[in-house]
Amino acid sequence: MARGNKRSTTLRVLGAIAGVYLAAAAGLALLQSRFIFQPETLSPGHPFSFPQPFEELTISSPDGAQLNALYFTVPHPKGAILYFHGNKGSLKRWGAIAGKLTKYGYNLIVMDYRGYGKSTGTRSEGNMQADARLWYREMQKRFSEDSIVVYGRSLGSHFATLVSAENRPRHLILETPFTSITEVARRWFPFLPVKNLIRFEFNNLSLVQKVKSPLTVIHGTADRVVPYRLGKKLFDAAQGNKTLITIPGGSHHNLAEYEDYHTALEQVLGAAHPNSGS
Repeated sequence: MARGNKRSTTLRVLGAIAGVYLAAAAGLALLQSRFIFQPETLSPGHPFSFPQPFEELTISSPDGAQLNALYFTVPHPKGAILYFHGNKGSLKRWGAIAGKLTKYGYNLIVMDYRGYGKSTGTRSEGNMQADARLWYREMQKRFSEDSIVVYGRSLGSHFATLVSAENRPRHLILETPFTSITEVARRWFPFLPVKNLIRFEFNNLSLVQKVKSPLTVIHGTADRVVPYRLGKKLFDAAQGNKTLITIPGGSHHNLAEYEDYHTALEQVLGAAHPNSGS
């Protein structure tokens, strides 16, 4: 009788573990968009306000999505930066990056992904990649490739790497980049078959090998969102002229607090204007 009870208890425990496993797998499969994309939506009439001069840009994608961006300008620009931001918020937040980049004498386009801010449309890997290409072409209407710098932060590292692999901008900057969403997911769900569950692969590892432009990767060793080892692995896979800026103790969100971060930007973009303020 005792042996039967023990067997029954073991089966119940195994059943509970299997239930938790299946629930976690189903949750990742169904809710992954919520993990990857954390947008803030804005009304079409939301008024942006930033210290730097700017205008709003809206372009239409072939499937009818309306894609919104901010175009910051400086007097006598020496080039332009196309900036792909991270996975949280909207241009209401990310527009503030202009103060950190236009001071180097560059115009700047920073855009919102589908479903972020005022941008509309259904998100898919292919749609978002096509949108990135549209914004690169929009930048090319204003500047020649040899004066365009492409900058991608976190999620934006995929779109920055994509357009740089398919074109030849002056420089590619990647801040806290990843190799693929699958590898990031393995860090959070090491017990799940994430490769079979993830719909948004965003594979940077295959793309970075095709980049011919000079590359700068900036990553902190204490990054708990995208581990430093993934940024290093991506850097190691890149070919040609490349620089890795390792920031000891830097996390996913605070690299701008370190002098090495600003030194890296100065090496790529040149010295900031002494009266730029920020």
